[in-house]
Amino acid sequence: MERSLRVGRLATFVYFTLCGFILGMWIVHIPTIEQRVGISHAVLGWLLLLLGGGAFAGMQLIGPLSDRFGARKVVPVSAVLSCAALVLPGLATSPWTLGAALFVLGCTTGCLDVAMNAHAVQVERGYGRPVMSAFHAMFSIGGVFAALVGAFTLGREWSPAVTLGAMAALSLVVTLAAVPALMPPEAAPVGADAGAGEKSARRPVPRRIWIMAALALMLMLSEGVAGDWSALHLKDVLDASPSTAAFAYGAFATAMTIGRLLADPVAARFGPVAILRYGSGAAAAGLVLAALSPTIPVALIGWTVFGIGLSGTIPQLFSAAGHIDPAAAGTNVSRVAGLGYIGILAGPAVIGPMTHFMPLNLTFFLPVAFCVIACLTAPILTSGETRAPGATSKEPAPQEA
Repeated sequence: MERSLRVGRLATFVYFTLCGFILGMWIVHIPTIEQRVGISHAVLGWLLLLLGGGAFAGMQLIGPLSDRFGARKVVPVSAVLSCAALVLPGLATSPWTLGAALFVLGCTTGCLDVAMNAHAVQVERGYGRPVMSAFHAMFSIGGVFAALVGAFTLGREWSPAVTLGAMAALSLVVTLAAVPALMPPEAAPVGADAGAGEKSARRPVPRRIWIMAALALMLMLSEGVAGDWSALHLKDVLDASPSTAAFAYGAFATAMTIGRLLADPVAARFGPVAILRYGSGAAAAGLVLAALSPTIPVALIGWTVFGIGLSGTIPQLFSAAGHIDPAAAGTNVSRVAGLGYIGILAGPAVIGPMTHFMPLNLTFFLPVAFCVIACLTAPILTSGETRAPGATSKEPAPQEA
């Protein structure tokens, strides 16, 4: 195996970890920055929409640029801008400046998200087997590093400006050190002529891309339900203490990370359709178990199964989108990732109002339905002529409409 491919994979691990770390550093400083700026939880909620809006805008911007200039050029630029943007929330002194800082942070990390996934698709194409899920696991691990750093610095009462500035500088060093390891464009065979990029841009978007984007929205909304409501479910529905309730999201997040570390060999053995089909099915079963559980231990088992089931689904969608048309990998990934990100943002807005009409645990049957839909439509991953590594099909693939 070529050295450039091995070091390219290592560089991709670095950038996924870096992206998770940058976002995690903002998250762990939310309470401190909220108090420093002097805003309420309600105002913070509105400002967080700017973070999401910036991420969506960045994703749509960087996809075509990644296809035009190559991930090797776009990933480092996006990472450098993300490192610089990390400092901004710590410097904010008013709701307006914090809103602007969050929009810029969202935009830059959205750019990095799509660019590094486009590079991951290139690495996966070089390996000829699934490697995408492990990259997404490193994003989660980056968040764990941020939590540890935040616990250390906040415990010593470091100001957000000092901590975020120091971590931005450290992240910049890591960013620049990993640049030489990124794969050159020609390292990944695309099987296309020199004008493939222009031809791809003129072709209509394959119907499969929009279907996969819709599935990403449903599954990432379901994933967001765990982050937004799992602890509250144990506390309000099962009368758990706040400390015990925190284990709900902890069980889910741990299961997600472990599942993503293990998903690639499973996808190589059984194919991405099996990951999406049985993973979504397991997630639906786990969430039903959590929602209907009369006891805390059974609920924790349900949230764990929910995390394991969902863990490999989104990486398969990103991978398949990137492999449909190698000349437009960045653009297609940006479409799937962008709509998926809207799903995460929409979660609180959808589930919250539903609690006015039914108990919280019964609202979980909406994401259960979304997981069932993903389970039933899983063959979309291999329904076209171009398949991701590890995809198998015994029947001739139908032509795109």
